[in-house]
Amino acid sequence: MLLVTGATGHIGRELARELDARGARFRVLVRDRARAAGLPERAERVVGDLGEPATLTAVLDGVQGLFLLVPGIGLEHTENVLAAALAAGVRRIVYLSSYAVIGDPIPAMGRWHHEREQLIRGSGIPATILRPTGFMTNAFDWLPTLRAEGCVLDPIGPGRAAPIDPADIAAVAALALTEDGHEGREYLLTGGESFTVAEQVRILAEAIGRDIEVRPVATPAEAVRFRYPDGAPPKLAEALVEGLTLMRQDTVGVRSDTVRHLLGREPETFANWCARNAYAFRGTPA
Repeated sequence: MLLVTGATGHIGRELARELDARGARFRVLVRDRARAAGLPERAERVVGDLGEPATLTAVLDGVQGLFLLVPGIGLEHTENVLAAALAAGVRRIVYLSSYAVIGDPIPAMGRWHHEREQLIRGSGIPATILRPTGFMTNAFDWLPTLRAEGCVLDPIGPGRAAPIDPADIAAVAALALTEDGHEGREYLLTGGESFTVAEQVRILAEAIGRDIEVRPVATPAEAVRFRYPDGAPPKLAEALVEGLTLMRQDTVGVRSDTVRHLLGREPETFANWCARNAYAFRGTPA
């Protein structure tokens, strides 16, 4: 039995589909059963909360493999899950970390993930660490300013990044959960092409058939708004501004061939992602 945390997010939903296609036995952890609508029917729904340890005993009962996606910036959820996983006899963890962990020095965003990685390794449970770059689905964060102002905010200017489709992350996670040979490995996962924000917006504009204005951010507050339209806690906001500053300085973009090596195919392109998701961006004001 496998357990998928974060099952209603962009990666979790894709992972549920991957595991369903493989015929794996798996559960999806949700806080509200209604949010599991649309997940594969074969997936066993279990209700629990990473912040409430008492709910995790039943959730992890009989689980051998765990996909761990931890929200927020603290360690409490990770500690809760690991304690319950050890008690349940979980044999394998696949943890969603971040490429920011490989920074030198490690920025705040990376330090939080690095600390979680250390906790997982220290637990003694064999683990695979996934370190993706930014997700293609982060483009959905452009919708508030597209709807309100008809533009996309650009916080990184000449900086480049190689965004990855969450479906590719999910495919690698499914591989690590269901096949041997990935324990103790750390996988840097990226898309195959690096872009500036302006280049990404041009690709999206072509997909929806109209021009989109790109406006440089004017203040750090606007930079936070780019990623968290509804606001962010101060520590997270500071870490985000730090991360975006580092991204602005990277005019090449971190890339790896890990997806191709593991899956035997090229990673999904941003152009194809935009074509599949154009419906979400049509109807925004020009």
